[in-house]
Amino acid sequence: MSARIAMRRDRGGVIVTFALLLMLLMGFMGLALDFSHLYIVRTELQTAMDACALAGAQELNGQPDALTRAINAGKAAGNANRVDMQLANWNGKGGVTAADISFRDKDHAATTVSASARYVRCAHTQPATQTSLLLMFGQPLGSTAYASTTDVGAAAEATTTPAQSTCPVPLALYPKAGGTAPDYGYTKGDWVTLLSKTGATNGQIGWANLDGSSNASETNAELAGHCGTRVNDNLGTPGVQQSIADIWNTRFGIYKNGDGPSANPPDFTGSVYTTTSWPTGRAAYDDFVSKRQAFAACAATVSDCEKNNNIKLNAKSLATPGAGGDMQRYGTNRRLVAVPVLKVVAGGNVVGDFVCMLMLQPLSTPMVDVQLEYLGNASASDSPCTGNGLPGGTAGPLVPVLVR
Repeated sequence: MSARIAMRRDRGGVIVTFALLLMLLMGFMGLALDFSHLYIVRTELQTAMDACALAGAQELNGQPDALTRAINAGKAAGNANRVDMQLANWNGKGGVTAADISFRDKDHAATTVSASARYVRCAHTQPATQTSLLLMFGQPLGSTAYASTTDVGAAAEATTTPAQSTCPVPLALYPKAGGTAPDYGYTKGDWVTLLSKTGATNGQIGWANLDGSSNASETNAELAGHCGTRVNDNLGTPGVQQSIADIWNTRFGIYKNGDGPSANPPDFTGSVYTTTSWPTGRAAYDDFVSKRQAFAACAATVSDCEKNNNIKLNAKSLATPGAGGDMQRYGTNRRLVAVPVLKVVAGGNVVGDFVCMLMLQPLSTPMVDVQLEYLGNASASDSPCTGNGLPGGTAGPLVPVLVR
């Protein structure tokens, strides 16, 4: 009799022990699942903040609209990375806003001045991330220590540093006689002639293949987009193909033969600067910046563009200007370009440095001379050129890099 009672008591003890172990196992399961969820949200949020900071840093060129561009670029890049298990609109809790983006100067003090900003900081908190299994575990135990939600935060900071490789146009700037780094005899605002008819000499620019070849079709391909050029790479002296003018002009929003801005994006403005439309013949950059903010085209029509600037274009259409037009919708940084500086060495010509220049005029034909405006060394902290390439160099254009 007593043995049976003891067995029943043992069975009751096993049931109680099993129930307690089950509760403990459920707790560990809830801990694992909820913390895994929080870890994923945190990782996704960190990716978004990294993208925000890198995109914003690329716009810090000291110009009056730099902070506005940096905020817009940071918001766009950050929000393109979905958070909370990749849910749209970040699980209905919004995303990166202008309030999440701040700036620091060279001493890392907070600033709201475009000319001083050197660092972009993106910091965002994803509120009320669900932790339902932990809550369920806590309720049977009568615990108030387990909240139903928790906040998850992440931050990133980026600045710019010279690139070891970059994405220049297939041109070469010839230093002026006796000119040395960083400006090679030029002054900001100088207009420098790109010679298509004859070879360039001191104080001029010439076409130069970035792969060291003399192939004219390579020049076309490189003008459409080329990356990976480094200091001391060989420069070639090519002929110029007929289609080079068409590719050049797309940067001004000028198209022919069915081409358009969706395939070949323009700059934010197609405003042209010649001695006819800009009689001083120098320092058009500030006006270019204002035209960019208005998304201004060359003119209302191709014929007006030709007449207003005393040029002749073999073109069919222009990108539409203004808010919501092609210049804004497809526009990107297409006329502020990195240009290699030619360095003569034993055995040929190589890349000695990079400068920043503004493309001023479209090409009517491949064999007409046009001009570019000198805007300083590409690695200067106030260079308006925003570079793409690998960070870690000493002479390349500034590229964004994470620092925190």
